[in-house]
Amino acid sequence: MLLATLVAAGNVIKAGKALGLALGMGLGSLGAGIGIGTVFASMIQSVARQPELRGELQGIMWLGFALTEAVVFYGLVGGFLGFVLVS
Repeated sequence: MLLATLVAAGNVIKAGKALGLALGMGLGSLGAGIGIGTVFASMIQSVARQPELRGELQGIMWLGFALTEAVVFYGLVGGFLGFVLVS
């Protein structure tokens, strides 16, 4: 709705910036969601195979989670920079 209003008003650059921000955040979040699911699925499978390694694997799991979640913040910052700096 907002995008159509901006294009109709002749603000194609603003509409493109808004669309780029939305796509960047959406795809970044989608990729991070898939990555986080993979990290936790691997942890569950590993603990199911060798329960005695749970303590060692848990630290690696949280590190993988944090690094994967950082991708969302990179997408957010990159999207905002593109939205603000593109004229």
